Amino acid sequence: MVTYQSKHQSGHQSKHQSGHQGGQRSEHESGRHPAVFERRREELGDFLKARRALLSPEDFGMPRGARRRTPGLRREEVALLAGVGVSWYTWLEQGREINVSTQVLDAVARTLRLDRAEREHLYRLAEATPTLVGGARGPVPEAVCEIVRSLDPLPASLTNGRFDVLAANDAYTDFFWDWHSMPCVHRNAVWCCVTEPSARAKFPQYEQEVRYLVARMRAAYARHVGDPEWEEDIRRLSSLSPEFADLWARHEVADAEPRTRTFIHAGVGPLTFAATELQIPAMADARLMVYTPADKMTQARLPLTRRRVSVTDDTLVT
Repeated sequence: MVTYQSKHQSGHQSKHQSGHQGGQRSEHESGRHPAVFERRREELGDFLKARRALLSPEDFGMPRGARRRTPGLRREEVALLAGVGVSWYTWLEQGREINVSTQVLDAVARTLRLDRAEREHLYRLAEATPTLVGGARGPVPEAVCEIVRSLDPLPASLTNGRFDVLAANDAYTDFFWDWHSMPCVHRNAVWCCVTEPSARAKFPQYEQEVRYLVARMRAAYARHVGDPEWEEDIRRLSSLSPEFADLWARHEVADAEPRTRTFIHAGVGPLTFAATELQIPAMADARLMVYTPADKMTQARLPLTRRRVSVTDDTLVT
């Protein structure tokens, strides 16, 4: 269960929140070296300049105009096409320390026509991903991977205390294929909720389940206080998501417990699952998450979430 605090107990700001939320941590506290941060921001600016130099106004049906001294799009044109402020985009290219959201970065990525590798590069330079993603967190024993795969057709994944997705079977990958408006670069259940604008529409229990996930993460954090990767991930996510920063500041903790979750799948509609966690003795900080259909309708429609299956109106009749 989640241990809740009263408002006056959770009212003080967490040291992990971003500056506009109240108090910014020092570089030493966050584990972020100033020289590395500055170099990363320089690289981000250079990357954005290089990508917009490859595009022209004509690519977007805009007149080229006169007195264009440099090739490619101008900063103000990128800002206009992406729907962001000119000053904000200029500061981003100049490497200033500004708050960026994944929604805005997605708009910039779409405007610059970045492919998946380029978009992931953009996110990493903008510190809009966890410090390490997926399998980069460490090797997963093959025997454990085989267990995850063998649970197909039930969606199953292996996560750690931060909810990084370390491994997943095809059923899980297929089911959450359309979760993001653009391909996922986070591979983390918490990040994929609080940074995805469409998550609330796809997850009816969003409010209570995200609160529960953050409380679970806070409980796991007790074993990793001071760990540079944990501290940096929390700093980044707090900066990206005021919602996460607020929940983190409450210091709520929770144990693992059975959950019932409903997801609105783009192809087949609402599906309800019993979400079950299993501990993995071979990996102390990992657990297996399995989604089992909670009703007959979900059981019947689950096969239709596979990407190789075509969905027709007839198959959706209950």
